[in-house]
Amino acid sequence: MLSEAALTAFRLNGRFLAVAEDLARPAGLTAAWWQVLGAVLRAPLPVAEVARAMGITRQSVQRVADLLVAKGLAEYRPNPAHRRAKLLAPTAEGRAAVQRIDPAHHALAHRLAAELGPADLAAAVAAMRRLGDALEEAAAAPPPAEPAGA
Repeated sequence: MLSEAALTAFRLNGRFLAVAEDLARPAGLTAAWWQVLGAVLRAPLPVAEVARAMGITRQSVQRVADLLVAKGLAEYRPNPAHRRAKLLAPTAEGRAAVQRIDPAHHALAHRLAAELGPADLAAAVAAMRRLGDALEEAAAAPPPAEPAGA
């Protein structure tokens, strides 16, 4: 079942990325740019915190953040809690780009809710969260001991 869950998650991730690229392209963004900008819309965050929230490497987020800053879609701000780890924040242009995605994003959300029904969609999200939490716990647990004489 773990293999089946992994293959399903990989396929779902691929579909989400393809849909995100399609949604982001008309706004002049990529899926990765949208993902990073979306993470800092509510409040500026250090790159490492964005990476933790997304479950990807800090280096990947740093590359995207630097591109966003170079394109004028985001900016680095001083971080009062940490001198070297600057905060990433969207610019007005970055916020406007994300807002241009909203109508198509909402339309897709309504289509999915109509297809699955709100209860099934909520159950799917809850199951994915539980699976993600269980994987994190399993990864954090010490490896099982080798049997004696192995």
